Amino acid sequence: MPLRPTEEQRALRATVRDIVASFGHSYYQERSASGAPMQELWDALGDRGFLGLNIPEEYGGGGAGLTELAVVLEEMSVGGCPELAMVLSQGIVGSILPLHGSTAQRDRYLPGIASGAEKFVFALTEPNAGSNSHNISTTARRDGDDWVVRGTKYYISGVDHCDHFLLVARTGTDDGDGRGALTLFIVDDPDIDGLTRQRIPTALRAPERQFTLFFDDVRLPADSVVGTIGKGLRPLFDGLNPERVLSAVICTGIGKYALDKAVAYACERNVWNVPIGSHQGVQHPLAEAAIELEAARLMVWRAAALFDAGEPAGEESNMAKFLASRAGMKALDTAIQIHGGNGLAEEYGLADLWSIVRLQQVAPVSTQMVLNHIAQHTLGLPRSY
Repeated sequence: MPLRPTEEQRALRATVRDIVASFGHSYYQERSASGAPMQELWDALGDRGFLGLNIPEEYGGGGAGLTELAVVLEEMSVGGCPELAMVLSQGIVGSILPLHGSTAQRDRYLPGIASGAEKFVFALTEPNAGSNSHNISTTARRDGDDWVVRGTKYYISGVDHCDHFLLVARTGTDDGDGRGALTLFIVDDPDIDGLTRQRIPTALRAPERQFTLFFDDVRLPADSVVGTIGKGLRPLFDGLNPERVLSAVICTGIGKYALDKAVAYACERNVWNVPIGSHQGVQHPLAEAAIELEAARLMVWRAAALFDAGEPAGEESNMAKFLASRAGMKALDTAIQIHGGNGLAEEYGLADLWSIVRLQQVAPVSTQMVLNHIAQHTLGLPRSY
């Protein structure tokens, strides 16, 4: 793992920072309130080729890697404009399709992902499955040349903004252990016949809304299958590790955004004839938050580097997500505290980011499931769930 970013990565970070700064956190606040996508910012990044950095060059991408894509999303978050759509479309689907998509699927969908012209979302979670993906009950059965899908998906982000989505469904039962045999499908049209959606009211402040999806005999063509029928777990995890890394940089980016605002405020705010930042009671919490944030970032870039090198990155991706979600939350909470009552005022742009950072301790994988994974796979302890 390189200890210093390359000159190209430094230039990428600076350019993205300038683009995001031209929109600012107020843009994110307005889109979060209205539920409209951050389309102008998305297009500005797409026009410069920054949305497809992890997509192979033959499909119009940058041919770089997860590291470079993570730089873009971290800088969006540093600028107060975190983007969940990038986690889903570029991160998950943009990682799965180059490895497991058919030639026709790669040719059809990867150029649109690379340019940002087409967005994917991801439909895995269900009301009664939780973190146990083997327990999903949405089924897909063969009917002639088609697959017929029945079931319910829950907490699906941004389906009202997408062009397509990647669906995980049960297509059988594993003969060895009785668990569900899973298959990935591309659903070309989010308004396909038989599919209805219902918005879930939440406290999340983000442009992406959450939905329950109801599949009532939705028919998908045979060529919608991604990878091998009944063997969807392998391609699934090739997308979930990038998802964890990108979830982590939302947290580190917002943490940096919050600390920058807190430091500026502490240097300007004068209560007892000196700036409040001259007091150790203000300095030490900020310094501690900065240390933890930088430690989390080191694990983030290690996980991304391993993934880009084609090495196993599951443990590091989970560790990065665990550390970053906590460090980002601590940095944001510290910044709010230092602002006092102003920390809760809309104009200071801090408290409205609380929910998206807090979300990362629940999704895409909960803190407790990360600990289960590390206990079992890193420490060799007995499986506990």
